[in-house]
Amino acid sequence: MNPHDYCQDKAAKSGSSFYYSFMFLPAERRQAITALYAFCREVDDVVDECHDLSLAQTKLEWWRQEVGRVYGGTPTHPVGHALKDVIKGFRLPQEQLLEIIDGMAMDLSQTRYLDFKGLQLYCYRVASVVGLLAAEIFGYQDRQTLKYAHDLGLAFQLTNIIRDVGEDARRGRIYLPIEDLQRFEVPAKDLLEARYSDAFRELMAFQAERAEKFYDQAFAQLPAIDRKAQRPGLVMAAIYRTLLREIARDGFLVLDRRTSLTPLRKVWLAGTTWFRA
Repeated sequence: MNPHDYCQDKAAKSGSSFYYSFMFLPAERRQAITALYAFCREVDDVVDECHDLSLAQTKLEWWRQEVGRVYGGTPTHPVGHALKDVIKGFRLPQEQLLEIIDGMAMDLSQTRYLDFKGLQLYCYRVASVVGLLAAEIFGYQDRQTLKYAHDLGLAFQLTNIIRDVGEDARRGRIYLPIEDLQRFEVPAKDLLEARYSDAFRELMAFQAERAEKFYDQAFAQLPAIDRKAQRPGLVMAAIYRTLLREIARDGFLVLDRRTSLTPLRKVWLAGTTWFRA
């Protein structure tokens, strides 16, 4: 299996909505974004699947060194080899790949966030930076597009946090800011014990409204000249925003289940969004 086939397999097996946004891209750009996505999956899997803190930190450090080897022309991992090919044709700053690893590392040392400002740093590293790198791969003429990519990444991560509240709590992580929990008088124990209440639903409606604002803010910043090039992001937004609204429509039942869209619905959203954009 060559490096790009490895990345393709990694992306396909994940079942992520991101995979659907790549379908209509030209081969070179599709290969590049798939390699970037595979990199994100590899470092994310370290945090989610490795339960030994010291071992997880060691593995993330190995990936930091692998990024250095990618830019030095001597990678050892299939994803590293794929990225080495990608950086020949696309401007992907080394420090941004390292920042993604730093974001994943935050999950090893921080399980709670005092306020939204603190959470924003985490979201920037694990999602907005990915958006900025993706914008480079998709192409743009107006640098304003980078502001769109930044805010759209933030909206995606806030949607993820809302969808995964219960699952994350069972893993010992609560991303909802402490100040928000206190404001709506929802104790962390309710999240851990999957206890629904009117206060919880109000808390989640507030989180959803915040995410919606970032979607609106992102779209307002996308220059018309770059709309066609950035269609993959618009496809992702259609899928993620539909998911967010479905969760809200169901009453934020996110403590004991994980809401998802069917593959057929994702394909439909991807196709209609792509050809309308």
